Amino acid sequence: MAARLRLLGKSVQQLNGISGKHVCGTASAVSVPNRYQHSHPKSSDERPRLETSQAKSLMDIGTRGVFSSDHDIFRESARKFFQQEVVPYHAEWEKAGQVSRNLWEKAGEQGLLGTSTPEEHGGIGADILSSAIVWEEQMYVNCTGPGFSLHSDIVMPYISRYGSKGQVEKYIPQMTAGKCIGAIAMTEPGAGSDLQGVRTNAKKDGSDWILNGSKVFITNGWMSDVVIVVAVTNREARTPAHGISLFLVDNGTKGFVKGRKLEKIGLKAQDTAELFFEDVRLPADALLGQENKGFYYLMAELPQERLLIADMALASCEFMFEETRNYVKQRKAFGKTIAHLQTVQHKLAELKTQICVGRTFLDNCLQLHAEKRLDSATASMAKYWASDLQNTVATQCLQLHGGWGYMWEYPIAKAYVDSRVQPIYGGTNEIMKELIARDIVKEK
Repeated sequence: MAARLRLLGKSVQQLNGISGKHVCGTASAVSVPNRYQHSHPKSSDERPRLETSQAKSLMDIGTRGVFSSDHDIFRESARKFFQQEVVPYHAEWEKAGQVSRNLWEKAGEQGLLGTSTPEEHGGIGADILSSAIVWEEQMYVNCTGPGFSLHSDIVMPYISRYGSKGQVEKYIPQMTAGKCIGAIAMTEPGAGSDLQGVRTNAKKDGSDWILNGSKVFITNGWMSDVVIVVAVTNREARTPAHGISLFLVDNGTKGFVKGRKLEKIGLKAQDTAELFFEDVRLPADALLGQENKGFYYLMAELPQERLLIADMALASCEFMFEETRNYVKQRKAFGKTIAHLQTVQHKLAELKTQICVGRTFLDNCLQLHAEKRLDSATASMAKYWASDLQNTVATQCLQLHGGWGYMWEYPIAKAYVDSRVQPIYGGTNEIMKELIARDIVKEK
């Protein structure tokens, strides 16, 4: 364990001594929890932690009762990494439509990938709250390009939990190191939130499988080294859910073609691609888990994906609020800063209240998930509520910036366009409401 924990970053003292240099390098020990540690009751030498509503800033380190002082050290390390290794280059990556591969390897060196994947599988072996810190710190710098969260907390869990020993050994250590970038291919041109509408299929040919179909809107798709592909393997199943399987497809496999990088209104530095599979021959050991069990695996893993989207949405709200608070305290109109206007003050009061209420629920969801008690309906509530709130906050904060909010050079403009996809992917919010409703009316 100690060897893995050393990958989780430099000590705060070392990081504070860096000025204008890369954070990554030879890692030294840092105390990061490898399991969920509830912060109550507090040890005699630790003061009660402030909640978000009580803190000076919504992004303060050392707040929120779900975290511990060990988490704070890791957060400091992650914050330094995003500020120094991502922020200065993000504008270049927006033009390129992807981040640099070198960034992935630096993130691996810093222990920011595969954070909550078990150490015995080649991951870091920390808790899900440590993963949440990486999600949040990325949003706190308003840089959506790196697809770390999908790679670490959506793709890697499938391999770790359902993969064979050989698959785990082949992929997980390389993914933790940032040398193998992962993607998952669910969405198709004719099947978005409806996974049972998948048309991509795989047929047996001896011991091999022949894969055909296409996928769209695939995050990390262009840079991916391995893709988990959702495909129909039994067309005669009594329902589509009983006939879906998952496959691991390596980049470079004959017949696997990456289409263009898609041009989006937001997330401009995040590579998103079309993928095509034309008579792709896969060996038997490319099957992930059991044949025709793919839909059940997807259903089991979607709560974490939706929690991830929700937490990143809430963290974006916190960033936008602080960015706007700083702006209105500097922007002058009618001889004084606009922060002196009652209408502005009341709007900030409304926004902070909404964000803090949302944060309380999200932290409760994080706690539930850390205790393996987060259910699908609750995760759906979090995803729908937080992503809708993110769009509300983005709209209101841009309005408070006035004309400058519409200028791309201002962070709020980028946050505004990046927020719009959140109610769509991971299952549209309309689907989230359907899932919540089903849980309400079903017979217990």
